[in-house]
Amino acid sequence: MALLFLILLPLFGVGESQPSNPLNQTDLQVAMDDMRTSFYYGFVILLKILNSAPNSLHEGQITFLMPNDEELSKVALKLDNLQDFILSHSIPSELLLSHLLHFPNGTLVPSSVPNKMLRITNSGRLGLFVNNARVVTPNVCLNSLITCHGISTSMTFDSADSYPIKSSFVHVKRRPALH
Repeated sequence: MALLFLILLPLFGVGESQPSNPLNQTDLQVAMDDMRTSFYYGFVILLKILNSAPNSLHEGQITFLMPNDEELSKVALKLDNLQDFILSHSIPSELLLSHLLHFPNGTLVPSSVPNKMLRITNSGRLGLFVNNARVVTPNVCLNSLITCHGISTSMTFDSADSYPIKSSFVHVKRRPALH
């Protein structure tokens, strides 16, 4: 047993010392398998098309917010806008449903598009909403480092949810209450 430990120890050390790369292709493939298992075929197709373009997905952790196939079929999407569509339907960090539920109502989190923010609203029995879309299938991707949730519709963005971002580090901001 000790010999096995000594053989495996260097392997773990090498894995930890590697720098972060663009979205890990193995994780992306495993996440797409999870998406297929939950019938998000259209989103998988869009990711495959986008992933064939070099440097199209950003580095690090990501949470995808996926409309179902019926909702995707209603989107007027051009190849030139595919990257913006996918990135506007993602958050540049890992957020499981349990994380999203702890955000105060009206919390703004950045999408992966620098000037588009996502508003998180917990409507109790009506569910958790990201902008206009309700989370209908939480935590779809459980077998990879990528997080993804099925949503009820393609997201829309209000002009109030678009802000110029001046720094590369974005803090989660809470929108002030209107009186």
